[in-house]
Amino acid sequence: MKLYSLSVHYKGATKANLLKAAYELSSFSFFQKSSIQEFMSFTSALIVERTTVGTRASVKEQEYLCHVYVRNDNLGAVVIADTEYPQRVCFTLLDKVLEEFSRQVDRIDWPSGNPDTVNYKALDIHLAKYQNPREADAMSKVQAELDDTKIILHKTMESLLERGEKLDDLVAKSEHLGTQSKAFYKTARKQNSCCEIM
Repeated sequence: MKLYSLSVHYKGATKANLLKAAYELSSFSFFQKSSIQEFMSFTSALIVERTTVGTRASVKEQEYLCHVYVRNDNLGAVVIADTEYPQRVCFTLLDKVLEEFSRQVDRIDWPSGNPDTVNYKALDIHLAKYQNPREADAMSKVQAELDDTKIILHKTMESLLERGEKLDDLVAKSEHLGTQSKAFYKTARKQNSCCEIM
């Protein structure tokens, strides 16, 4: 699970304006990084342009998923992740980034701002923090703990069933032993009663 890009845009009347972006491209070779960054920037802007105001969407591009959220105030954000990354965590991240960005950057700077002039430094921090969705998102952490508990419970149930099978064998043997013991007891009683008469 990996996040590659996180960007904030202003959706104008005709095009999206990139306000700030962060990238995590360490898994790509040095020679590919600039081309991949340009492609992700272009794709993010295009997705924001084509997303209706007030909606969220996920767009699959090859082995990547682009999650976008454009708010009613035309502020939008895009996160590009691999297909394994949980969608709910991506939208939680987008909500959080847009909320912080709107509090820290004046609304009048959105239409004309660019990555050099906009003073918002938290994107790199969020991109790094959310690389592990279990650590970043409380619900994912709880879900992971539930999954781990479920695995332990299944292992415990399997060991109980294995032990249960052994217990069944013992119960069957004890029932068999009980029958033999009863027969021995009856035989011994008969012989002992014989001896008392004499």
